[in-house]
Amino acid sequence: MRIIALPDLHEAITHLEGISQQLASVDLVLLVGDLTNSGSVVNVSRVINAVRQYNSSILAVPGNWDKVEVDGYLSQIGINLHHRHIVMDGIAFVGVGAALYSPNRSPNEVSENDLKAFLEEAISGLDNSLPKILVCHQPPIQSLVDKTWSGLHIGSETIRTFIHETQPLLCFSGHVHEGVGIDSIGRTQVINPGPIWEDRYAYAEIVDQQIVALEIRSC
Repeated sequence: MRIIALPDLHEAITHLEGISQQLASVDLVLLVGDLTNSGSVVNVSRVINAVRQYNSSILAVPGNWDKVEVDGYLSQIGINLHHRHIVMDGIAFVGVGAALYSPNRSPNEVSENDLKAFLEEAISGLDNSLPKILVCHQPPIQSLVDKTWSGLHIGSETIRTFIHETQPLLCFSGHVHEGVGIDSIGRTQVINPGPIWEDRYAYAEIVDQQIVALEIRSC
């Protein structure tokens, strides 16, 4: 399975054209939160339709800058991964959207307890023998991918604990635009490519339930 992950699009859909061939060549496109800029259904539908020009196999979680209506729309069109899991090619994709409360006062902020409840709901009924890929807008704390320009770590303790305890193959995250990198928590690889409008995206290839490629690629 070949995957492209795009966190923090923020409606910058003109940048998709630069990776049109790459998008068309993969098995799955993951939209890892902040599809819009405090946008609603009209905005997110424009984003989804832009991605669908190149690939119709999409899963998404809302971010902190996506309004509540975005979550409902993603569910309506059957691509919402927030607080649920979807099994594809023998891999369970587990999703959690939103982000922790912050001074920015964005429209979709939650507590650590909320994230914990979302994750518990997401794995309810999941066959634990399946390999997992975690798709979370909020990154785990104390990692390369949650570090701000000032050096402050603003990730989630809950997300980190979940990764430590369940050891998914891979975790795609976003939210911290400058937290670009690939890190590991135990056996789990954690990646944040930053936003596509900074000319980067994440690429992964899974073969026989093993990661054979994991890269931050330039557009």
